[in-house]
Amino acid sequence: MRVAFVGKGGSGKTTLSALFSRHLARSGAPVVAIDGDINQHLAYALGLGDDEFFTAPPLSARIGEIKDYLRGTNPRVPSRDAMVKTTPPGRGSRLLRLLGEDEVHSRHVQEVDGVPLMVTGAFDERDLGVACYHSKLGAVELYLNHLVDGPGEYVVVDMTAGADAFASGLFTRFDMTFLVVEPTRKSVSVYRQYRDHAAAFGVPVAVVGNKVTGEDDLLFLKEHVGDDLIAHCVHSSCVRAQEQGRGHAELEPHNTRTLDRLRAAVDARPKDWAAFQECAVEFHLRNATAWADEATGQDLAAQVDPDFQHGPTALTALA
Repeated sequence: MRVAFVGKGGSGKTTLSALFSRHLARSGAPVVAIDGDINQHLAYALGLGDDEFFTAPPLSARIGEIKDYLRGTNPRVPSRDAMVKTTPPGRGSRLLRLLGEDEVHSRHVQEVDGVPLMVTGAFDERDLGVACYHSKLGAVELYLNHLVDGPGEYVVVDMTAGADAFASGLFTRFDMTFLVVEPTRKSVSVYRQYRDHAAAFGVPVAVVGNKVTGEDDLLFLKEHVGDDLIAHCVHSSCVRAQEQGRGHAELEPHNTRTLDRLRAAVDARPKDWAAFQECAVEFHLRNATAWADEATGQDLAAQVDPDFQHGPTALTALA
């Protein structure tokens, strides 16, 4: 199952992404965390020390090699230059299994406190003033487009802040989106914006209240969020200690129960491969018309394989 954490900047989505990923990993579940936020702080939220380094190359640093690997022998994608971030898989494409023995996972995954992590990569000097961050997030979109995740397997993505996630079709790549909301009017405003955009595409959104300090905060969230609120987190001395580099204490029982509720909500979602592929094709065609046909000099609608069925069926066909 693919899970995204989104929310207003500073709402705590990176912290919750890390807590949820670690919660899953410690239960023995297969999980990959992905840092898809421009600030690239997920490794530190997971526990990477100040004197430690994340050495696995960012996904965006080897986007060309990733494209070559994923396109495989798909005749509809003759070269890496013809492959864009939205290119859907077809017959001949290489599909990925979570933490499988493939070039993507073997090169780009590094464990941080027991959690396998991949990072998108930060801006460098060549990007300043000429590129948007979604050019880097294209590697994550390609990864999710070609991934066949099974029951009890999890991909957890810390996304960009606010409604910026809607600048690409990546927001439709998830089985569950957790919107982290503080008990403030600004945070509720981001919730409403995200909720309305997501509803237009059938994207499931559930709210996690954060930084709740008392009954007034909880009542505020219930008033403004309603039934979308499925759980909330209270102030955590454990998280504060980790953020200050004072090691790992046990998470408070209330916050642990919140993580359990989030996992239950994810596990309750049905996996709909047909809808997933339909969204992938729709946003590929949108991008082809908007910019990609002109950028590549090709008719990228021809990359859509009408006979391809995503999911376990596709793996069986390749066996």
